[in-house]
Amino acid sequence: MSTPTLDAVRERGVLRAAVSRGIRGLSLRGDDGRWSGLDTDVARAVAAAALGSADAVEWAPTDPAQRLGRLASGEVDLTVCNVSWTLGREASLPVLFAGVTCYDGEGFLVRADSGITRPEELAGHRVAVQAGTTSATNLASWYGGRGLAVEPVAYTTPGETLAAYAAGACTAYVLDRVALAGERAALDDPAAHRILDTAISREPMAAAVRDDDPAWFRLCRWVLQLLVSAEHQVDEVGEREKALAQAAETAGVHGPAVGLDRDWAARVLSAVGTYADVYERNLGPATGLAVPRGLNELWTRGGLHYAVPLH
Repeated sequence: MSTPTLDAVRERGVLRAAVSRGIRGLSLRGDDGRWSGLDTDVARAVAAAALGSADAVEWAPTDPAQRLGRLASGEVDLTVCNVSWTLGREASLPVLFAGVTCYDGEGFLVRADSGITRPEELAGHRVAVQAGTTSATNLASWYGGRGLAVEPVAYTTPGETLAAYAAGACTAYVLDRVALAGERAALDDPAAHRILDTAISREPMAAAVRDDDPAWFRLCRWVLQLLVSAEHQVDEVGEREKALAQAAETAGVHGPAVGLDRDWAARVLSAVGTYADVYERNLGPATGLAVPRGLNELWTRGGLHYAVPLH
């Protein structure tokens, strides 16, 4: 099966992917020019499936307000840019969310010596938010429901938002808690700042595609599902290489039906590994971020990622 988007991607030779302008753990360009992060690994997985190479990606660093607009306009083929899946976004734009990449919730970064331990204590304070995100709406909903209010101050890019918070222009920085872990690590003295325990919203970060190509949507959705299902297979079988081979073989059979060959799944797993590998590589203890998997565990371990069958 052919799809207009897949045909265009193959003719171009690269997958165009919208990512953030730089959030450690999600999508960040290193000094060597290579992008790393959970979001970028998802894009690499799609490129491995569609083009045969995980490196065949043209990165499109994007401000939060333009994450879905650039996708809708055809500038990019895939958005993996710490963007939350919401009804409002799918209802108002010609886009579809192909699957959750990371379950999260909006949180607060504050100075450790501020004495602030609960969101309620920020009432009346200025808080930094990224323009184009759901932060201001979430703040109004959470604080308004408690008869309280904060003053959100919007900045265009993650860099500007973090700089304003670091300079003391705002008492707190509000963002998805996984993203805040990366932002905190970028500060001169991360230990002088803490992320409050409370999350004030549900933020299922997801990969998005345009809604005019159902076959491309299906392809991207199953690339993402493969990562989760392969992790579950490893748990079930116990022997990693055998489990990955089984997952790749089971999923590979369906490749021609979604515009791919029978080796697509093997390429994806060879390039980025399972969802557990992607998470640990970008957010685990060795990264210095040490973001607990929590809701991002498999459902068998109390999380929300459920392995959809590959057969």
